[in-house]
Amino acid sequence: MISGLYQGQDGGSRLELRIDVDGARPTGRVSGDLFSVAGSTTTYAGSFVVHSPTVRAEGDEARIAGRGAFTFDTPARDVTVTLTGGSGTAEVAGRVYPVAFASAHFRQVLLEVDSVAGTVPFAGYHTAALPAPAGCAPRELSVAAAYAEAGIGLTVAEPGVIPGDGAGADLAWDDAELHHAMTQQFSQFADTVAWRVWLLVAGRHVGGYRGIMFDYNDAHQRQGSAVFYDAIRGDTPQAQRAQLRTYVHELGHAFNLLHSWQKNLGNPPQPLGPDGGFGDLSWMNYVQNYRPGGEAGYWAAFPFQFTDAELVHLRHAFYRDVAMGANAFGTGAAEIAPFEQPVEDLSGLRLDLRAKEGFGFGEPVVVELKLSVTGEPRTTHGHLHPDTEFTQICVTQPSGRTLLYRPMMRHCVDHSTEVRLDAGSPALYRSAYIGHGRDGHYFQQPGEYRVRGQYIGADGSRIVSAPCLVRVRYPAGADDHRVAELMLGEEQGKLFSLLGSDSPALRAGNEALDELIDRYGTHPLTVYARMVKGLNAEREFKTITAGKRLRVRPPDPEQGVRQLSAVARAAASGGLIDNITLNMVMRRLARAEARQGDLDRAGAVMDRMVTIFEEKGVNPVVLGRIRRQAELTKAALGAES
Repeated sequence: MISGLYQGQDGGSRLELRIDVDGARPTGRVSGDLFSVAGSTTTYAGSFVVHSPTVRAEGDEARIAGRGAFTFDTPARDVTVTLTGGSGTAEVAGRVYPVAFASAHFRQVLLEVDSVAGTVPFAGYHTAALPAPAGCAPRELSVAAAYAEAGIGLTVAEPGVIPGDGAGADLAWDDAELHHAMTQQFSQFADTVAWRVWLLVAGRHVGGYRGIMFDYNDAHQRQGSAVFYDAIRGDTPQAQRAQLRTYVHELGHAFNLLHSWQKNLGNPPQPLGPDGGFGDLSWMNYVQNYRPGGEAGYWAAFPFQFTDAELVHLRHAFYRDVAMGANAFGTGAAEIAPFEQPVEDLSGLRLDLRAKEGFGFGEPVVVELKLSVTGEPRTTHGHLHPDTEFTQICVTQPSGRTLLYRPMMRHCVDHSTEVRLDAGSPALYRSAYIGHGRDGHYFQQPGEYRVRGQYIGADGSRIVSAPCLVRVRYPAGADDHRVAELMLGEEQGKLFSLLGSDSPALRAGNEALDELIDRYGTHPLTVYARMVKGLNAEREFKTITAGKRLRVRPPDPEQGVRQLSAVARAAASGGLIDNITLNMVMRRLARAEARQGDLDRAGAVMDRMVTIFEEKGVNPVVLGRIRRQAELTKAALGAES
């Protein structure tokens, strides 16, 4: 067998060569990365891949040759490798490198796992512990072993345990806390391209998710992931099997692998597998969405491996497309064609996007998504918000350029949340802030934008909305200009996405919002700054110190009440904030009042919320939900007290 990683150097040029023509699941390719060596520094120079090489072997000598695709221009595109035993020569881009076998793994990655006290990191699962498909070899699989089968060597660093003293009772993590933990923990590394990834084993996420790869919004993405022990814990074979899949899945995103049904949204786009990708037997699919057969069908057929196309990516993708900290997740700004309506749609579902008549320059753009039934009752999943990526949104800017909205934080929702849409409950609603995402601000200039959505149903149907017109008004004066400048900073966009944060990495954004409140307190758009500051003050905020200790900043209910009360008054009278966000603000305001020990005022806030929506004339079904929500919130706050 000759497949594996070979290394060699010719003068100041170093070659890492991957030969993949025999052995376990060969992809029939040769690829490599080139680096320039100068003194004590090494710099990436380029990559290449030969997709269909010829292989000739006589005795202990092998010759591999083919035409390469390069990331740089070179007149010499033929690649030739000659091996005898474990060494030989490789001619690449006109240079001849002496090469020697270095590893059976094509790439080597350092995995650092930190866990919060009280959680137990996953160790291993034996594939024969539960019925497996025919031909699936029984073996013990750890996360490192699963990647080793894909040709990737994971070196697991000495695990760290983060003590929970000072953490309080709430160990639920939100996106802002995870973002802050990543920026703090990665301060010990150079924020640059490197074969290393950090995994946090935390207690639970406020959204109940099983895992997340949350490093999506800086210049060096895909370096941080988290799994949530409370959602995946257990020592039964079923629990251990599910834990293995969650760990491998989230780390797969760090290698720049998209979900199985999203590969057509990459840059460049990749073809979807069977059933729009839901038929892929892959770590990157969701078990409950597998077709045919859902979760039972998935585990009955899953051989505990990546698909062939995913193997090609892991082993042979160009260096910057797979190395952590290099190209952004999905690669590039993902300019796409607007979503097209299906030529035939028998799904029985309808997707609508709605926005208010106009937005001020710099105002956070929020759209309401409505999924409704058009005929007979239908059952589907409830993941309508675009941060789960079962729903995608594209934005056509005034210039005509169309971008895929990519949320700052996206969540792996690999659990079933079935909803039934019928006459008694005809629609599902979500509110989404789409003004800022992984590519920055999407509405940075006045003009008319067209926003279109696509919902991927439980059966794989792709429901496309009609275009929604979003108008961004021109500023009317100097104050409008200055307010827009304070709203449109990159850090401010992140704070709106995270609904506030204590992270020092976002200090300038918080200072800009403070200036907005202090200097332009009567300007209508200041309500958004108050909302972000109030929501952040009202909650606890977790911090992992440089010494890997967990600390929690307690809530500041007085500040929360002050800011959120102003938001509720302005929203009830001015209509700037959409109904779904107003609902959330008032429930958080009630919690802040309760935390100050005033349950009567908390109850009055909930009563006022019902009255506001009655006066707004929302439809009776929605109003009934709001009334029930208000009563449940009162009961929950009373129990907490």
